[in-house]
Amino acid sequence: MSRWILRIPLVLFSIGLFGLATPVVHAAKPDPLPNKDVPLIPRDVLFGNPDKAAPEISPDGKQIAFLAPVDGVINVWVAPLSDIADARAITHDKHRGVTAFFWAFTNKHILYSQDTDGDENYKIYCVDLDNGDKIRCLTPAPEANAKAKPDDKKEEQPPVRAEIENVSHRFPEEILIGLNDRDPRYHDIYRMNILTGEKKLVQHNQDFAGFVTDEDYGIRFATKYAPDGMIDYFQPEGAAAADGPAGQQKWKPFLKVPNEDTANTGLMGFNKKGDVLYLRDSRDRNTSALMSLDLKTGEKKMIAEDDRADLGSIKSHPTENTIQAVNFTYDRRRRQVFDPEVKKDLELLEKNSHGGEVGIGGWSLDDRQWIVAELIDDGPVRYSHFDRDTKKLTFLFVSRKALEGLPLVHMHSAVIKARDGLPLVSYYSLPPGTEKDKDGKPTKPLPMVLSVHGGPWARDSWGYDPEHQLWANRGYAVLSVNFRGSTGFGKNFINAGNKEWAGKMHDDLVDAVKWAVDQGIANPKKIAIIGGSYGGYATLVGLTFTPDLFACGVDIVGPSSLVTLLDTIPPYWAPALQMFKDRVGDHTTEEGRAELNKRSPLNFVDKIERPLLIAQGANDPRVKQSEADQIVKAMQKKGIPVTYVLFPDEGHGFARPENNMAFYAVTEAFLSRYLGGRAEPIGKAIKESTAKIPVGVEQVPGLNKALDE
Repeated sequence: MSRWILRIPLVLFSIGLFGLATPVVHAAKPDPLPNKDVPLIPRDVLFGNPDKAAPEISPDGKQIAFLAPVDGVINVWVAPLSDIADARAITHDKHRGVTAFFWAFTNKHILYSQDTDGDENYKIYCVDLDNGDKIRCLTPAPEANAKAKPDDKKEEQPPVRAEIENVSHRFPEEILIGLNDRDPRYHDIYRMNILTGEKKLVQHNQDFAGFVTDEDYGIRFATKYAPDGMIDYFQPEGAAAADGPAGQQKWKPFLKVPNEDTANTGLMGFNKKGDVLYLRDSRDRNTSALMSLDLKTGEKKMIAEDDRADLGSIKSHPTENTIQAVNFTYDRRRRQVFDPEVKKDLELLEKNSHGGEVGIGGWSLDDRQWIVAELIDDGPVRYSHFDRDTKKLTFLFVSRKALEGLPLVHMHSAVIKARDGLPLVSYYSLPPGTEKDKDGKPTKPLPMVLSVHGGPWARDSWGYDPEHQLWANRGYAVLSVNFRGSTGFGKNFINAGNKEWAGKMHDDLVDAVKWAVDQGIANPKKIAIIGGSYGGYATLVGLTFTPDLFACGVDIVGPSSLVTLLDTIPPYWAPALQMFKDRVGDHTTEEGRAELNKRSPLNFVDKIERPLLIAQGANDPRVKQSEADQIVKAMQKKGIPVTYVLFPDEGHGFARPENNMAFYAVTEAFLSRYLGGRAEPIGKAIKESTAKIPVGVEQVPGLNKALDE
């Protein structure tokens, strides 16, 4: 679930420039939990750094790496698998932390990517474990263009974004990377030596959206969006021209994916010999299935399917490439297992579980050593090591020890019918002590937080969610809805959201709120809407298109205008521009811009009647700071209160724990005023973050005091 929350102070204006009276905002009366003895769970327990997380076993099965804090900042640690207590930190970032990494097949190197303050211009780093944990930056930014101009000024090149394209066990010391240093719109493919940093051009990008490579690092296919919205797959035709740039060659058509299938159909890899292609495929059906295609004979076979859910994660043998198991998730995960031994091992793991969902989180190159993750909805993730030869299961650690024993709540699932009959898989949580007879119904209607996921081409799922736990602990019901356009429920469902931003996608949220009210879950006068990215946009839509429905809203890095959003997409999204035109709208035509303007909250700020909190990262490359600035400015011009929280060292979401903590501190104080729930005092959260609050301090209880301390 991709969500965030902002902190912003509000300044009250008496009269706007257009003579509009200031909206009358009434604070909600406190509505204490029926169980008054439920302790307030501290924010840092829910949103602070985990104790340990994301364990990865080395290819030889002898070591384990994981994420854990060093002086309050997340870094990578390595230990012998047989002795976790002997772990040492191998990275020492002191700012935003290292949040993702993987083992190289040398067993002696860790690779990770990192950007600068959320700008998403990633560099790739390599840690040499046999050389004092020395860190090498494999993709340094190019020097500024030194060509002298008439005025002797230098031209600065645009920042470079590095992407890891492929990592193969057949070449332990090499990886494939993509670099957009030649043209910021397109990533050329290079083969790079992780020991020396030397790279060689493999494929010149001739305006392709991406490439499909095999384990021999061969370029097998290239993809491109066609003007009609279809995706074309091409195969290389012969060798690169001798007199042309390296890796530049001719291509021949291989496969056309119809417009309606582009979100659910794609190439996924090859068998061991490379002559059978695996693909997820929704053509001639609704949900995507796992298929195989013999590249020699053209024979196509069905491997796995589910009539309600799209293909999810796949477990295949790491060297044989045989399909062992497949997951599908509608409301809860369902697994299909094809390998008899894997099936027996999974049954053994489930038998020894604590009642949660058991998954394989990682494996050695011979597939004999597994990292097992057990997920529950009311506690931390449990990680264990499973030796498939001895069948011994050894507990490693939980992600957050402090969660154990706290009054956490379960997550309920529900399928809500939209007004046109479309089923909306949803999840909700209730405050502790409010549920009667464990039937998913509270003893009386509650203040509710509608939490809208980002994407919008993503989905909410069952499991532990810190936001659900925070808001439930503060006294609110929490509802998350997979509105049309969400992924995982078939092509008909995702395509039902095409060009329905602020249309039927919002109707789904309104229908879900009505369901919660009808079920006796939500108090209709005390409902907040909160979300990040698309969820932030949905918040702005909620307060402008349905101004009487919500008591308040929290917009995190949400676009306020669909026109300016599409006008300012990152250059490396250019190859997928047609997708945005098909699913959001065409900003390149007069008619298209007019339609997008009709769905842009910026143009309807005078409709806002309820309190709004906006949070934004200054370095966000997807939803620029200007999206927040322009709606704040428009609201100020019309005399409408707004609280604005800006983080100068963040991007599309808040990565630094101090900033995340500050955001939730402001947000729960904001909600306590307008929904009446409990709140942990803001305390030093703002002072310890980089948050700037240019407007709206007065709208958040305790914020002025927190800023003065």
